[in-house]
Amino acid sequence: MKLERAQSKGPVAPMISSTIGQRLDEVASRDPTHPALVMPHQGVRWSYGELVEEVDRLATGLLALGIEPGDRVGIWSPNRYEWVLTQFATARLGAVMVCINPAYRLFELEFALDKVGCKALVTAESFKTSHYLAMLQELAPELGSCEPGELRSEKLPHLRSVVRMGEERTPGMFGFAEVCERGGPAERRRLEEIARQLDPESPINIQFTSGTTGMPKGATLTHRNILNNAWFAGQSMNFGPDDVLCIPVPMYHCFGMVLGTLLCVSHGATMVLPCEAFEPEPVLRAVQEERCTALHGVPTMFIAELDLPDFSSFEVGSLRTGIIAGSTCPVELMKRLIDEMDLTEIVIAYGQTECSPVDTMTAIDDPFEARVTTVGRAHTNWELKICREDGSTADIGETGEVCARGYGVMQGYWDEPERTAETIDADGWLHSGDLGEMDENGYVKITGRIKDMIIRGGENVYPREVEEFLYTHPEIQEVQVFGVPDPKYGEQVAAWVQRRPGASLSEDEIREFCAGQITHFKVPRYIKLVDEFPMTVTGKMQKFVMRDRFAEELGLTG
Repeated sequence: MKLERAQSKGPVAPMISSTIGQRLDEVASRDPTHPALVMPHQGVRWSYGELVEEVDRLATGLLALGIEPGDRVGIWSPNRYEWVLTQFATARLGAVMVCINPAYRLFELEFALDKVGCKALVTAESFKTSHYLAMLQELAPELGSCEPGELRSEKLPHLRSVVRMGEERTPGMFGFAEVCERGGPAERRRLEEIARQLDPESPINIQFTSGTTGMPKGATLTHRNILNNAWFAGQSMNFGPDDVLCIPVPMYHCFGMVLGTLLCVSHGATMVLPCEAFEPEPVLRAVQEERCTALHGVPTMFIAELDLPDFSSFEVGSLRTGIIAGSTCPVELMKRLIDEMDLTEIVIAYGQTECSPVDTMTAIDDPFEARVTTVGRAHTNWELKICREDGSTADIGETGEVCARGYGVMQGYWDEPERTAETIDADGWLHSGDLGEMDENGYVKITGRIKDMIIRGGENVYPREVEEFLYTHPEIQEVQVFGVPDPKYGEQVAAWVQRRPGASLSEDEIREFCAGQITHFKVPRYIKLVDEFPMTVTGKMQKFVMRDRFAEELGLTG
């Protein structure tokens, strides 16, 4: 049936009505010996029966620490088995897991922990140039003199317990293994009691996301939101227990924790996390050694794998499917994925964190043209429409804002009803801020962004967030952050800065001010000191003028 207007509904299917913990138990009880989690870089290979036992050990340990249903527990780590255990243990006991970007620095960490009132934080020791424990000790020097679980910090007033990964001991912090040993019979009984009382509509996860104004918002997601999104995404890929999914994408994104680990658990499949952070060689080695049937990634990841000098030495013939997220797949890349990686059934997914995350998906039997020029059609139990500025539904082929409605729409932004109302309208439609168009068959093309967001190498950078930080410098009067083209990363962060009268601040000093405080990919690559900004007659900043002018000055327009 051909559409007359740019509004469509996906297929309708029964929903999962259980909690994440109940689903994990159900899958494990069917075949406790079935492989569940493989992490070559940590020597982990657990069956579903073993995974449930490890999850429960952590869950009861957290209960012994005083974590109760509804409490927020942060997780700050690259892809490790402790991350996976924390994901399912917090869901099991009804706590709300708060995903913290492994690249966060002091300014961002403090904001995230305080914003949602994290009572506990599970953290790695370090990752690349991020020394997590040192940053925590800088924010909360009280850790040096308090007993574990008894933190009273001036800057982090809600935080009571820090749980560190690794074998070493740190003053004021619990060891991860120690916590897993703390739960006893009383906590086991309490966990069983909680499991009977948990509501699938209860919040289970907070992920930080931003618009173009203000600081990051905590998108609050429920069991029902993310479990069903994972389940239906797997169904679109014809997923089942015999599948083995290689997950090189970060767990702190919905891509990793919903479309990765939770997708596998919902279908009883095997999850393989090949490395702490993406590296092409360990990914291909894991695909070969574990006979993976599916592989996730963003386009740049697949390109890095295909372009490895010794790519042809890896056996990847077991692959058939996977998800490319975030954007359409270039024609030549799709051809290489099919011809060189045997990914004949790979699909494209599009959505946003606020939608748990998938709104649209291509089908494994879609025509090649649809798989390289669109992001697919409305997903199962979803509605999609393209809206004009006045709120009316656009015509077929007309550009407008992509709006979505369905079971996966978040509960809201944590403790921010006004910002929630700006995103979700009275009829339940979530306004994405993305520009797109829909054809008569319901296929959607994403054509641009209303939000002034920068996408640098697959990472979203929100200009206002960077601006808010730079405004904290006493010598900066005005700043505007925007993206400029980059051949490697797609976009780079650029900033025009106006100094206060009499200030002598240099470009290098601005970069030094950012170092260690905000994530490296948010630090402006290009900085220009200016005396004024291009503005409209009504006083609005014209970032597109700055972008075009600066790109030309830098020679980035060719």
